[in-house]
Amino acid sequence: MRIAIVGSGGVGGYFGARLAMAGHDVHFIARGAHLQALQRQGLQIHSILGDCHLKALSATHDPTQIGVVDVVMLTCKLWDLEQAAAQCQSMLGERTVVIPFQNGVEAQDMVCRHLPAHSVAAGVAFIAAAIDAPGVIRHTGDFAKLRFGWSDQPAEPRLQAFESACRDAGVDGQQSSDIQRALWEKYVFLVTLSAWTAVTRSSIGTIRHDPAIRPCLIATLTEVVELARARGVALSEEVVAKQLAVIDSMPSEMKSSMLHDLERGHRLEAPWLSGGVTRLGVESAISTPVNTTLYAALKPFVMGWMVDQPLAQCSR
Repeated sequence: MRIAIVGSGGVGGYFGARLAMAGHDVHFIARGAHLQALQRQGLQIHSILGDCHLKALSATHDPTQIGVVDVVMLTCKLWDLEQAAAQCQSMLGERTVVIPFQNGVEAQDMVCRHLPAHSVAAGVAFIAAAIDAPGVIRHTGDFAKLRFGWSDQPAEPRLQAFESACRDAGVDGQQSSDIQRALWEKYVFLVTLSAWTAVTRSSIGTIRHDPAIRPCLIATLTEVVELARARGVALSEEVVAKQLAVIDSMPSEMKSSMLHDLERGHRLEAPWLSGGVTRLGVESAISTPVNTTLYAALKPFVMGWMVDQPLAQCSR
């Protein structure tokens, strides 16, 4: 199977390497020092599930050099998604499927602004991985899985073929019969984890049992669940307890990727997380006071800040 990885950081680099090691024809799209390292020395994965070193690979900054593929995995950050989608046209054939694996619940709609809707599925990635150094991906934790699908098609041949490719690679990648529920269940968890670790500048272990903060975690989870139901996604009655249990089970030192981005001065995905809850809540006439407050606290830092500039002096 010919697969293009658009955004070869933690998520794309990890899953792309696994697929390539299984013999699939994988092409990585990257930029900067990471691209140069991929071209010079290949891609290294450090993982509790097994290290690997993909020494010879196809890596470029230009999608037009790749040609038509079977699957486009969009694994860039949300800030770059629409530009990346617009640049994918040259890789699309009649049977190509594009799967965005971004955080949030809006990626599929964003991609469909630039590509034919019949080519664009929805996807969810469950993994903690990041670029450790140019050409090196570090996977933390023992989970790494993909879910993908179309809301109105419980089984689709192109996605069945991709599911088979994942199985070849030892990747837990499955076509979901209810992809919207999978997206929103992750969203409930991710919005809460990202916002509270970032706003408090703390690891999850520092805050999850704090008697002043724990009720706020529950309130944040609950607001997102109520929003999902208002938008027609039938989440179970147990989802808040389930996602709180996930938060409680995480390593104490765990920080969200949003907190890492904040500490490094990078742009934040808050407009699509707590900010997305706020915006979609207004559209759906659902009150989201906790998420609205969290987004307001993060908004001054959304566009990033200079590493040598103290957070307190970040331009508003």
